[in-house]
Amino acid sequence: MTTTLPPRAGRHCHNALNPLHSAVYFSPEHKGEMAAIGLDDPSAVYFASRAAALGPVGASVVTATFYNFRHETVARHLPQVWETASPEQVLAARLRAVDTMLRRLLGEDTIASPEMAEAAELALRATEGCVRPARPLYAAHADLPVPEEPHLALWHAATLLREHRGDGHVALLAAAGLDALEAIVSHAASGHSMSPSWLLLTRGWSKEDWTAAEERLRTRGLLDAQGGLTETGTGLRKQLERDTDRLDLAPYEHLGAAGVARLTELAGGLTTAALAAGAFPKDLFGEG
Repeated sequence: MTTTLPPRAGRHCHNALNPLHSAVYFSPEHKGEMAAIGLDDPSAVYFASRAAALGPVGASVVTATFYNFRHETVARHLPQVWETASPEQVLAARLRAVDTMLRRLLGEDTIASPEMAEAAELALRATEGCVRPARPLYAAHADLPVPEEPHLALWHAATLLREHRGDGHVALLAAAGLDALEAIVSHAASGHSMSPSWLLLTRGWSKEDWTAAEERLRTRGLLDAQGGLTETGTGLRKQLERDTDRLDLAPYEHLGAAGVARLTELAGGLTTAALAAGAFPKDLFGEG
């Protein structure tokens, strides 16, 4: 697909918007709302919250669509989590958490500002360019109603754009022959992911699993003896990002260069404020 956008404009916009979506999974509001409906295990909370749009699915569907989680970890919680709370209850609890979280991180003046309404309108317009085929997590969320309040509509649109991009990225990881853990290890080695300690904690893999994946990547010439990416490995990760950008071009092309630039500016300001207010744990990124 040819583009009228500046280089990497879609990726820059995604990077500005995505933290507004993903912060909810680390927020005390999310933890509290899920506990109120009977979900208190952190893994169960995450799997249920992100998968609820798919309906009361089992472990295999979540392992397939989330891609980088250990299946046995997922299977400890699904499908039995739906006996405690229905997908509809989970989705309602998640949206309540988003509401209170964004009000805390951004403040009431920002929530009610014209800029928030403008960002929501632009982000929703971008989602009109998304496509459902081969995008299961995006497609499931695309069937959810758009919230009326602008800050919730913005979060909803950011979710659609995130899952649209993620679905395409997962297909590319599979095509590149990177299994679930190899994808994580190679991304961590690039220096652009969560810290290994957080990845192990949240994805369900053991240190032994991680070491075995590193060895497989070394055998392929993608990782060096110190655990860093080789030239070949760096090339593969960069190509994956370029191809992900290509598969994710449609929503930003639909919005147009001026709209993408404005949305990136607005979302970037909101994300900067949210980060300054402590949206994520301090040890989430980097070494560890």
